[in-house]
Amino acid sequence: MSTIQPGYEIAPDGTAYEYLRKPNAPVVVLIHGLGLCRHMWRDHIADFAADYQVLSYDLVGHGDSAAPTATTDLSLYARQLLGLLDHLQVDTAAVVGFSIGGMINRRFALDFPNRLLALAILNSPHDRGDKAQALVEERAVAVRSDGAMATMEAALQRWFTDDFRTSNPDFMETVRQWRRQVDPQSYAEAAWVLATGVKELTRPATLVRVPTIVITSENDSGSTPDMAATIAAEIDQAAICIVPELKHLGLIEQPQSFTLPVINFFRKLAL
Repeated sequence: MSTIQPGYEIAPDGTAYEYLRKPNAPVVVLIHGLGLCRHMWRDHIADFAADYQVLSYDLVGHGDSAAPTATTDLSLYARQLLGLLDHLQVDTAAVVGFSIGGMINRRFALDFPNRLLALAILNSPHDRGDKAQALVEERAVAVRSDGAMATMEAALQRWFTDDFRTSNPDFMETVRQWRRQVDPQSYAEAAWVLATGVKELTRPATLVRVPTIVITSENDSGSTPDMAATIAAEIDQAAICIVPELKHLGLIEQPQSFTLPVINFFRKLAL
């Protein structure tokens, strides 16, 4: 695992986090995706920090956070967030989750709704259908034998537009390095949660009733516009936004195409 960068802190459970405080302002939490880390939000934080306190952190086993000591599932990740909020004495927050982060904040909304002000679910998967679900599960199983980096190059092609990928080779290496930082066992377990966790979020017995905006990219093959529409339909009065042309990590190519809809949604709620 890498050393902690100056300005970052570690919670008692080993969670690495950055907390930009702003007196009397609501808290916005940012949850990154599988094989990434809190640094994926580096071009988003300034926009959020203009009006909010901003809390970004590394999922267990990712970035500078300790590996989990219990079975990895969506509830474990939800409890990690709960523990961090408790540690920082944050009663309620708006939670922005990308990809598996958008699964985690949905699980959190089902388990701890009284701790939420609002949700933003970005490029997050839902019911994939039987064929696509089987393929995703096969990829997750392969990680255990082949390692996290075996699928890296194919992932970069799914995540970024061709122009961005070819014109930003240094950043592609940064994304590779983020994945190399992940504890191998933690990555394999998280990949399985990403693959199978959608099943517990699909058609939930208890609907999410937290104000929510659902966003994805037009060409995100793993978190499609149809999936976004289904997620929104299963949440009471959710808003939806589809960002043209981009792929899964479009929020890195065009940060404000994602931050501004979220911030505008929060403002309409008077957050």
